[in-house]
Amino acid sequence: MRLEKRNHTSPAAYVLAPVGAVVFTLLISGLLVLWAGAPVGQTYALLLQGAFGSVFALTETLTRATPLILTGLAAAVAFRARLFNIGAEGQLYAGALAAVAVGGMHGGTGLEWSPYVLFPLMMLAAVLAGAALLLGPALMKARLGVDEVVTTLLLNFIMLLLVSALLDGPMKDPLSMGWPQSVALQGDMELSKLVPQTRLHTGLLWAVSLAVMLWALLARTVPGFDIRAAGANARAAAFAGVPITRTVVLVALLSGGLAGLAGAIEVAGRTSYVTLDMSPGYGYSGIVIAMLAGLHPLGVIAAGTFVAGVLVGADSMSRAVGVPTYIADVIVATSLIAVLVAGLLTQYRVRWK
Repeated sequence: MRLEKRNHTSPAAYVLAPVGAVVFTLLISGLLVLWAGAPVGQTYALLLQGAFGSVFALTETLTRATPLILTGLAAAVAFRARLFNIGAEGQLYAGALAAVAVGGMHGGTGLEWSPYVLFPLMMLAAVLAGAALLLGPALMKARLGVDEVVTTLLLNFIMLLLVSALLDGPMKDPLSMGWPQSVALQGDMELSKLVPQTRLHTGLLWAVSLAVMLWALLARTVPGFDIRAAGANARAAAFAGVPITRTVVLVALLSGGLAGLAGAIEVAGRTSYVTLDMSPGYGYSGIVIAMLAGLHPLGVIAAGTFVAGVLVGADSMSRAVGVPTYIADVIVATSLIAVLVAGLLTQYRVRWK
């Protein structure tokens, strides 16, 4: 068996490839549902209903989708430049810590500035913290050829240990009754709700707006062209005059900043404070979302909503028919593999000897 590059791929193939990947995913996941002893049709209907079947379900899905879209954008822009940022999880926590370090001093324990001044500073601190955490590995890759996959992955563990130390030490809330969590933000430092009586906040608007802005940057600007050129072939791009080091720094600032902002928005929109289990792996899920979206910023919105819907709907499905919630992880993972294989087959045909 060998793969042969296609001379031409029809537009219909690009449309049918993800459709076929979704059908394949549902078939494979359906076998697991049958193995668990539940009816496939009813299980999928419950999953869909649990994710989108009511106002509450929809708002919960969109609330979960907000940090996923931001970490997905962080991975997408980095991967477009072939800067394989695996450290969005650590950058998210760095942003969350920076947000609480600045915004948590408001309200009688430190800064008594106006929220109109302190809130932008809080978000800026989160962006800078996330960007700073990625800037080192990016420069080491550009200057020394150090593998950024290893360095960014290891920084995740270092960051989690640092969070644990800070939440048990200088950043621990004295009113938390011994629980390792930071000081909570005051109400005027939190994001407002989009739908009353739900957890959906305006962070979703931030995420969608940033996706559109990132798409415009990549598609319509010279720095965006440099990012795409560096990702396509760094040596050829450098020969053509693209400033590779400057482009890598820009990508690090964008990618790390988006992940850091995800942490700040999660704190300001949902939790109000930082805990060690604040993120159930949003940084790692962002990689899956970016790949599902084909590294397209607008596709990240749909992919992030899809993954969030599967995760939220799985809880309802599990309660109703007793199917384990880990099937949601199987659905997400299988869909990623199926989309990658479908994308490969749109570019190559299989030849059997």
